[in-house]
Amino acid sequence: MTLQEKWKLQRERKAFLALADGSVFYGYSMGAPVDSFGEVVFNTSLSGYQEILSDPSYAGQFVTLTETEIGNVGVNETDMESPKFQAGGLLVQQINPSSNWRSEEELTDALKRYGIPALAGIDTRALTLLLREKGTVKGFICTSGSVTPDEGVAKAKAWAGLDGVDMVETVTCKEKYVFSDEFLKGFGMPQELPAADLKLVAYDFGIKRNILRNLRLQGFQVTVVPAYTPAEEVLAMNPDGIFFSNGPGDPAGVKDAVKNARAILGKVPVMGICLGLQILGLASGAKTGRLKFGHHGGNHPVMFMESGRVMVTSQNHNFAVLDASIDPEVLEITHVNLNDHSIEGFRSKTVPMIAVQFHPEAAPGPHDSNPFFEDCRKLVLENKK
Repeated sequence: MTLQEKWKLQRERKAFLALADGSVFYGYSMGAPVDSFGEVVFNTSLSGYQEILSDPSYAGQFVTLTETEIGNVGVNETDMESPKFQAGGLLVQQINPSSNWRSEEELTDALKRYGIPALAGIDTRALTLLLREKGTVKGFICTSGSVTPDEGVAKAKAWAGLDGVDMVETVTCKEKYVFSDEFLKGFGMPQELPAADLKLVAYDFGIKRNILRNLRLQGFQVTVVPAYTPAEEVLAMNPDGIFFSNGPGDPAGVKDAVKNARAILGKVPVMGICLGLQILGLASGAKTGRLKFGHHGGNHPVMFMESGRVMVTSQNHNFAVLDASIDPEVLEITHVNLNDHSIEGFRSKTVPMIAVQFHPEAAPGPHDSNPFFEDCRKLVLENKK
């Protein structure tokens, strides 16, 4: 594409995002030339767009980045949180060519290669304010030119959305595998890793590589299993602990997850992050519900109730465990979000189990909450048979 053709494309702004509320945002296509449905959310992280796009928790979502300048650092294999881009789509204000020594590919080329629709030239400030006011909205991205804006709005309204849908089946691994130390290279990790002296089985609901890296750095030999692996099969592996991972969508829609969690709790120490916390909450008798516009970004304040310490955390979820549904005889709330007072962590009072809603692996985001992985090791050692 010549420079003149590129400018013409940007001026005409023929591509658009149509929302179920009737709004239309115009831009130009910078990703795969496909039309698609998705839930529109906004992410307030200042960096880490590659980690966001490759995070399986974003499956089915159109991510609006509030940071205005995107693309400067390009894309590289080392920073991928999964084997491919997983988000349903990307919406940005300004797309730039890469200018970074670690870049191996332009963001626009990667989006096309992974088949992800993306729009630039979007008024992301106006879109974010709309989402703050109305909450997560169903959307339709049109890059083909074969659909009018009015038709796009009608399609967005008619789309069923993601409530009750099992999005995990689109991101979980197909067969079990042992996490390799090779994935720790290039991250400034210690030359000598701690001995892998504890066996951990991790349910893959959309697990991020940086979670696996942090578990390995705590001495866990991690075997990752598909999301629908029966509890009896996991317990037969004689693990020292079991981990319930992050992942996309509605926890109530994940087939067999709650049943497996109930069968496992009390047998071995259990830990969870994000979707994993929600599944463990449901297994412990609590209920989950949708947040207005979710938590997506690297600047969410969370208080650790025991010490009063406030951490800046990275988050990505549309659902949460409902405070009023928790039985205080079963679960103790350990962390609370200071923006909306939603639950950010709990521990079981009856069995060895801890879980957090935020992302302590900090990819992207701050490192304040990284000690959660030390707590995982401590919980396993305290309850090792």
